[in-house]
Amino acid sequence: MRKPFYSAAALVVTSSLLVGAPAVATSSREARKTDTSRLTKAVTVNGQLTTLRQLQVIANRNDGNRASGLPGYDASAKYVAQQLRKAGYKVRTQTFTFPFSRDLAPAELEQLTPTAQDIETAALDYSGSGEVTGTVQAVDLTIPATAEPSSTSGCEPADFAGFTPGNIALVQRGTCDFVVKANNAVAAGAVAVIIFNEGQPGRDALLEGTLGTPVTVPVVGVSYVDGAALAAGPATVRVFTSTEVDLNRRTTNVIADLPRRTKNPDQVVVVGAHLDSVPAGPGINDNGTGTAGVLEIAKQLARTGLTKKAHRPVRFAFWGAEEKGLLGSAHYVESLTDAQRARIYANLNFDMIGSPNFVRFVYDGDGSEDGSAGPAGSAEIEQVFLDYFAKKGLASSPTAFDGRSDYGPFIEAGIPAGGLFSGAEGIKTPEEAAVYGGTAGAPYDSCYHQACDDITNLSTRSIDQLGDAAAHATATLLLSKKGLFGDARRATSSAKASAKALAVAKGDGHALTR
Repeated sequence: MRKPFYSAAALVVTSSLLVGAPAVATSSREARKTDTSRLTKAVTVNGQLTTLRQLQVIANRNDGNRASGLPGYDASAKYVAQQLRKAGYKVRTQTFTFPFSRDLAPAELEQLTPTAQDIETAALDYSGSGEVTGTVQAVDLTIPATAEPSSTSGCEPADFAGFTPGNIALVQRGTCDFVVKANNAVAAGAVAVIIFNEGQPGRDALLEGTLGTPVTVPVVGVSYVDGAALAAGPATVRVFTSTEVDLNRRTTNVIADLPRRTKNPDQVVVVGAHLDSVPAGPGINDNGTGTAGVLEIAKQLARTGLTKKAHRPVRFAFWGAEEKGLLGSAHYVESLTDAQRARIYANLNFDMIGSPNFVRFVYDGDGSEDGSAGPAGSAEIEQVFLDYFAKKGLASSPTAFDGRSDYGPFIEAGIPAGGLFSGAEGIKTPEEAAVYGGTAGAPYDSCYHQACDDITNLSTRSIDQLGDAAAHATATLLLSKKGLFGDARRATSSAKASAKALAVAKGDGHALTR
């Protein structure tokens, strides 16, 4: 899945590094004065690393991953639940079923004619298994690519008029879901489908994504360059995939409440992170770092006794099957009654906070960067993070608030949300490198969704800074007497009335669906 879109268009800081500051709501004076130092000091890098090392051990013992629906995830959930119970939380596991898919062997794409060569490829999630050889037939391609994404290749059955049954369809990424292209190809008689990236900057690398639902034939992705080369044809290729698909695999969310009364019991702050990795690797940055940060905040919040001063309750959540389409958080939100949803004051989400080549990305709750504002109250949550970084003399940048991580189901329900992100497969710009350090022209996380996303794939500096910011925001929401946006019921009602109809991507915060 693909993490939230990141932008270098605005870098926000209150020092000489200032490049441009979007206009955002000002957090309340009381919120800015709320003393959160007791928690931020208690939440340490060493504490988070303890959890990250344990998650690595779990992955090592379970085929190198912690993916939902596999033993590594179950062991991760058991570990987190034990830690929370030990800290005094009332813990429950919420079980649900989901469509599971994984590669049993790496996909292969071998060009046989006119020149024999291997082409880098990856099976899309929910691809069928098989080994087929056939002639590549291009379907309604746009080469060279247009300046903006617009290809409709394979989106309509009519695109396959004249398609020869038994051939292998070559289609281009574009304006419709991958599964639409694949199903249209199968209906036309294709024995396999190759989907290549569209060609614009950021849409030219090896295509890895999800179909969302099973397709009966092999479906693989390739880069724009390799796709364009195949389109120049004629070419014959061999496609091989070996996948496992189970439409009713079971997994869990881990949800923890501290059994303590507060003055505003109907203003629950939900702090979450997804616990699962992709099947390809241990997922220590994605999202062991978010998991470790949230778990450490929970433990230290209980240890310091700060909850005795809290004006509203906190609920910590560790989501399953995020990598399959935000399914754990969506299941949780959908399982709530209207009255229970109305009692959720805000959601904080932490998905990747330790990227080696990091940027301090803050979810753009007010939509000042790209126009995708969250429900009423999201701007104030964003401002809490901006105020914190500014006070520390640290730059931050906005990342689009488009619902493509586990906050998505919350904002779709009109619940204010916010959070942090340190970057995934996107490329760090020279401007970002000048402000944040690191390497321009390299990914924020070069091991994103790979086996090398292990305990060595971390920035302790990022964990330190973003972990403290996460602790500060959590404490601010809990401890501020008047809160950030007035009466919770009024804010939630306003949010439901004004929020955009944001659709959660059907292929989680990481994986591309189109």
